Amino acid sequence: MTYDIAIVGAGIAGASLAAAIGDRARVLLLEAEDQPGYHATGRSAAFWSETYGGPGIQPLTSASGAALRDGGYLQPLGSLHIGRAEDERRAEALLAEFAGTAVELSRVDPAARVPGLREGWTVGVWEPSCAYIDVGNLHGDYLAAVRRAGATVVTRAGLERTTREDGVWRIETRAGAFAARLLVNAAGAWADAVARIAGAAPLGIAAYRRTVVQLRPDPLAPAGLPHVADLRGGFYFKPEAGGRLWLSPHDEIATDPCDAAPEELDVALAVDRFEGVVDWRVAAVERRWAGLRSFAPDRLPVYGFDVKVPGFFWFAGQGGFGIQTAPAAAVIGAALVLGEGMRGEVAGIDVERYAAARF
Repeated sequence: MTYDIAIVGAGIAGASLAAAIGDRARVLLLEAEDQPGYHATGRSAAFWSETYGGPGIQPLTSASGAALRDGGYLQPLGSLHIGRAEDERRAEALLAEFAGTAVELSRVDPAARVPGLREGWTVGVWEPSCAYIDVGNLHGDYLAAVRRAGATVVTRAGLERTTREDGVWRIETRAGAFAARLLVNAAGAWADAVARIAGAAPLGIAAYRRTVVQLRPDPLAPAGLPHVADLRGGFYFKPEAGGRLWLSPHDEIATDPCDAAPEELDVALAVDRFEGVVDWRVAAVERRWAGLRSFAPDRLPVYGFDVKVPGFFWFAGQGGFGIQTAPAAAVIGAALVLGEGMRGEVAGIDVERYAAARF
């Protein structure tokens, strides 16, 4: 059987794209691991923020909001960006970056929103739209939609070799051989490696490790605590069930694509920074993990056909914002793959800024 489209990678990128294509094409979804979403999607810090990723990402995030809310994947949280007196310019820069957009931001007193905030943290910017995002259900629902549409999902199918003859890709994987007319690279941190196998030039998509820990603070995190982020990018934390917190030192450690694991130094750094923000005691570090993020050189995602290799489509470089932008990105990707126009929430987005041809 020759598929219309073979998608390499079944994380949030590949799964959402396959779901958006639906039954309009015969789709093969190939996943290298035992289960989809193992490296990045399943290790997300699980929040949706319109400022996260900057103005270049905000249109995709905002355009995804309605689908995520209507699907029941978002729950109110709010985000408080905090700093010291010397961070006043950073606060003003954040406000200026999103002036004229639909993103609501306002100056606030951070001490009024974070009990036990230490002296000196006097600068605050409030982002009320920030929300929890149910990553597991979102990814699972995309995969369920893919199967309902009749697509074939194959795990343990790491890509080994490809050739293209007469407009058809011959795809060899650890799970067997397949054929498809179009090959989509949704391989996340492995995107450049997949490109090399397909004979395409890498775009410089690099992998980075991000550390997250679950803390049991004393006292437990109070009800109504928002997501709290450092204006300097040194940490963020958010409340979880049972008064726990998820905390990250906001690290981006360059790494080869791998099964990422947290380093003790990064865990200690996260805890140290947290203790410099609030006067709560860290009673226990209950869990720790690390995930991969992958960025193109300009830190914007890559959606589009390769300029030199026919039938090769890039859907990669989603950084740490792949989940929060998934609905819009999938609609854009499906329209480009199928040769359709941009409609609905993405109609006003300049998709050329994300094209592979920019490199």
